[in-house]
Amino acid sequence: MKTTLLVVGRTVEQHFITAIDDYVQRTHRYFSFDMEVIPELKNTKSLTVEQQKEKEGELISKSFQPGDVIVLLDEGGKEMRSVEFADYMKHKMNTVNKRLVFVIGGPYGFSPKVYQMASEKLSLSRMTFSHQMIRLIFVEQLYRAMTILNGGPYHHE
Repeated sequence: MKTTLLVVGRTVEQHFITAIDDYVQRTHRYFSFDMEVIPELKNTKSLTVEQQKEKEGELISKSFQPGDVIVLLDEGGKEMRSVEFADYMKHKMNTVNKRLVFVIGGPYGFSPKVYQMASEKLSLSRMTFSHQMIRLIFVEQLYRAMTILNGGPYHHE
């Protein structure tokens, strides 16, 4: 199984870039993982929120491949403890044949089309974080899940 984190817009803060890259590299020890960036929309001042979500949704959906299992990182999704997320990933590694794609949308969330394409939704917290911080939090939790499954010393109960 290949795992991908699909994000809208590039990460611009250098300290986030450094930390995200570190966790992505650490995760490579355990399985195939990459991060794909969909360019941010330009000239959005003339667009409504719904139009922005639709345009982003078109770009997001073009990134999907046949057989992808799509999981939206969404405030309305299921919350898990880190150990539960590790079990979730173990299950996915045993059942997903192609790509497991986690998606972080744009500033206004996802279009109805993207919601329809998704298999499920996960929430990383009930709090609101910047999209750049969520990227870091997600890749850290993914790495943590792999160390839990492999008996590494990174996670403590």
